[in-house]
Amino acid sequence: MKKDEAIRVVGAREKNLKGIHLTIPKKQITVFAGVSGSGKSALVFDTIAAESQRQLNESYSSFIRNRLPQYGHPEVEAIEHLPAAIVMNQKKIGGSARSTVGTVTDIYALLRLLFARFGRPFVGYSDVFSFNNPQGMCTECEGLGKVSTVNVDRLIDREKSLNEGALLFPTFMPGDVRWKRYVCTGLFDNDKKLKNYTDEKMDTLLYKSGFKPPHPTKGWPPTSLYEGVVPRIKRTFLNKDSRNAARYKEAIARIAAEETCDSCGGGRLNPRALSCRINGRNIADCAAMPIRELIGFIRRIRQPEARTVTEAIDKRLTHMLEIGLGYLSLNRETPSLSGGESQRIKMVRQLGSSLSDLLYIFDEPSIGLHPHDVGTINRLLQQLRDKGNTVLVVEHDPDVMQIADHFVEMGPKAGTNGGRIVFEGSLEQLKSAGTLTAEGLNRKPAFKSEVRPPAGWLAVEKAARNNLKEINVRFPAGAMTVVTGVAGSGKSTLMHQVFPELYPEAIFIDQGEIGASNRSNLATYTNIFDAVRQLFAKENGVGASLFSFNSQGACPSCKGLGTIYTDFAFMDTVAAVCEACRGMRYTEQVLSYRFRGKSIGNVLAMTVDEALRYFCEEEVVRPLQRLQEAGAGYLSLGQPLSTLSGGERQRVKLAAELEGSGMLYVLDEPTTGLHMADVDRLILLLNRLVERGCTLIVIEHNLQVISQADWMIDLGPGAGEEGGKVLFEGVPKESIGCAASLTGRALKMAVSGQ
Repeated sequence: MKKDEAIRVVGAREKNLKGIHLTIPKKQITVFAGVSGSGKSALVFDTIAAESQRQLNESYSSFIRNRLPQYGHPEVEAIEHLPAAIVMNQKKIGGSARSTVGTVTDIYALLRLLFARFGRPFVGYSDVFSFNNPQGMCTECEGLGKVSTVNVDRLIDREKSLNEGALLFPTFMPGDVRWKRYVCTGLFDNDKKLKNYTDEKMDTLLYKSGFKPPHPTKGWPPTSLYEGVVPRIKRTFLNKDSRNAARYKEAIARIAAEETCDSCGGGRLNPRALSCRINGRNIADCAAMPIRELIGFIRRIRQPEARTVTEAIDKRLTHMLEIGLGYLSLNRETPSLSGGESQRIKMVRQLGSSLSDLLYIFDEPSIGLHPHDVGTINRLLQQLRDKGNTVLVVEHDPDVMQIADHFVEMGPKAGTNGGRIVFEGSLEQLKSAGTLTAEGLNRKPAFKSEVRPPAGWLAVEKAARNNLKEINVRFPAGAMTVVTGVAGSGKSTLMHQVFPELYPEAIFIDQGEIGASNRSNLATYTNIFDAVRQLFAKENGVGASLFSFNSQGACPSCKGLGTIYTDFAFMDTVAAVCEACRGMRYTEQVLSYRFRGKSIGNVLAMTVDEALRYFCEEEVVRPLQRLQEAGAGYLSLGQPLSTLSGGERQRVKLAAELEGSGMLYVLDEPTTGLHMADVDRLILLLNRLVERGCTLIVIEHNLQVISQADWMIDLGPGAGEEGGKVLFEGVPKESIGCAASLTGRALKMAVSGQ
C-alpha cells in the first residue's frame, strides 16, 4: 500500500491510549470494535476526527472559527495523509420547538417554495409559509402549534390568604418581589382566604390586566400597571423565549400543560397561509404526513413547471425512507428525536453530495435499528465508500461488522486495561483471532432452556395512542419481558405514554441526562464521596470540608474544576489542565494528606475497578460493586456526569437500583454502546433483578437479550401508520414460527447461524 493510500496514526496517547501506531486504508470501510471503555472513541473521535476538524477550522478566519465547534490538540505524535472529516455522531440535533425534521433537512424550505409558486390561491412568497416568520406564523401560538395553559387549581390554594402563601409558584410566595405586586395593590384583603373571594375579585386576581390600581399601598411602583397572576406567569415563565423557563422547569410542569392551538389546529401558520392548497392539501397537512405518505402526494403533482422542485423534494424524501425514517413527519420537533434518529437525519445531507475523498466517521449507526433495518445502513456506508470516500465506523453490531473491508479491535479490556490494538486485519482473519469480538461473532444466540412462570399479569387494554391500533397486551409479573419491533412501530408510545398512565409506580431507566453540572461526578452521584471525605478527615485529623472541591479545599486557580477555560473574545475558547493543581482540583495542602498512600486527587482519578481494590469500607464498596456489575467499572470516580454517553448514563442509573426488590422497571435499549461481551454481563444483571422479585420490561433490538427473555411482545409490521399492531405475544422461542414477526425471522436466522 502506497503511503498516501492510508492514514497513519503515530503515538496516540489520548485518554487511555497507550501510544499506539495504526495504519488505516483509505477508500475502504474500517470498523472499530472493542468493549466499552477500550479506547475506540479516544482513537477515532478524540484523536483522528478532532485533529482533522481542528486543522480544517484553522483555515477559517478567527471570526468564523469562534462560531465553529472547538477542538484542542489531541495527544498524538503525528497523523499523516488525513482527509477532511465529517462526523456522524449520536449527539441529538437538539434545537427548540421551532426546529423540526423539515427545517433541519431543508425539505420544508423546498415545500415552502412549492406552495409559494404553485399553491392556490396565491398568498405570497416563501416567507409566508414559514412558521418562524411573523408573516406566516399563527399569532395565537406564535408558530409553535401548541399553547401553554395554566391549571388554576394547582396554581392557588383556596384555603389560604395571600399573606399565608395562596400563590403556589416560586417568586410569588410571601416576601417575594412578585407577591408584592398583589398585596400592595390595595385591591385585595390580604388576610382573606381565597375561597371567600367574590367571583369578581378572583377574576381580578387571576386574569384582569392593564390598569393602574386606584388605591395602592406602600411598595407599589407608581408607574406600573396591574397584571393578573395567570397572564404574568404566561409572559414571564411560559413564553418559549423566556430565560426563566429552564430555571423553573419543575414548577412550570406542575401548573402548566401544552395543548394544541385552537386557532391553527397545530398547523403553526396563520389562516392566510393555511388557505393555500395543492390538490386539496395545505403545507401543514404535508408537514404532518409520515414521509412515506408525503412521497406519494408529491409524486401526484403533475404540473410540468413544478417538476424541478418536486423532484428535489422526492429525492430527499426517498433518502429519508432509505435510511429507515419513513415513519417520521416533517413537523416532528428535533428535540424529541433519539440519538439514532438524529444521526440518520444527518446522513441525509450527505447522500446527495458529489464530494469525494472525504473521511466519514460514524458512531454506532445501528443504534435504535431493528436487525431488519440494519441492511439500509450498510448500503449507505457502502455507497459512501464507493464514491471514493474513507469510512470509519465504531460499532458493536455483528451485522454492520460483516461489511468491513478492514477491522481494528481495541482492548483487551476497559479503562487502564485497554487502549491497545489487539487485532488488525480482515473480518475473516478476526474470526480466528481469539479476541472478545471474535468470540462474540462465533457464538450464536441461544434461547433460555426454561422461562419463568408469571406471578400475575399487568394488562394493557385497547391502547390507541398515536399509531397503536387498540391493542391488548399482557406483561408477566416477576419475569423479564422484551418489547420489540422496527423503529416507529409503537414501542415508545406503548411503554412511555400508555403504560405509565396505567402503572404509575413503574421506574423508567432511560438514557436521558442525569441533570448534573460539570461539578457532579460518579463519586458525588453515588453518595460515596461524603464517606471518602470522612475517611480522609479522620485519618489526617482535619475537617471533612477540606476535601470538597466545591468548598474549602478547592484549588483557587480553577475553583475546583481541574480545568481552566480562557475566553479570547473572537478567538477560540481554550480549555487547559490547571497548572496550579495539575488537574487534581485541590490545593497543595489538601493533596499532601494521604489515606492508604493516596491523595484525594488520586482517588478521584481511579476507575471504579481500581477503587474496589483500594477501598474495603462497606459504605464505599457496595455502591462501587453495583457500578461494576452494571458495566461501568472503567469509568473514573471524578469523571463529570455531563461527559457520559447515553448508554453510560443508563447503566449508572441502573446501578443505583440494584438493591431494589419487588419493583417494576422499564428499560429503554440498555445495550446501547455495549460490546457483545458486555451484553452477557448485562443479561446476568437483569436476571439478578428479576430473581429479587422485580418485574422487568425491556425495549430492545439486541438478539442476545431478546433470546434470554421470559416473554416477548413484538409490534409492527412496519413503522408509523404501518405499525401499531401486535404481531407476536408469548415466549421468544415460539416467535420463530410466526411468519408476520420480523423479530422472529431475525431470531431464527441468528440461532441457526445463517
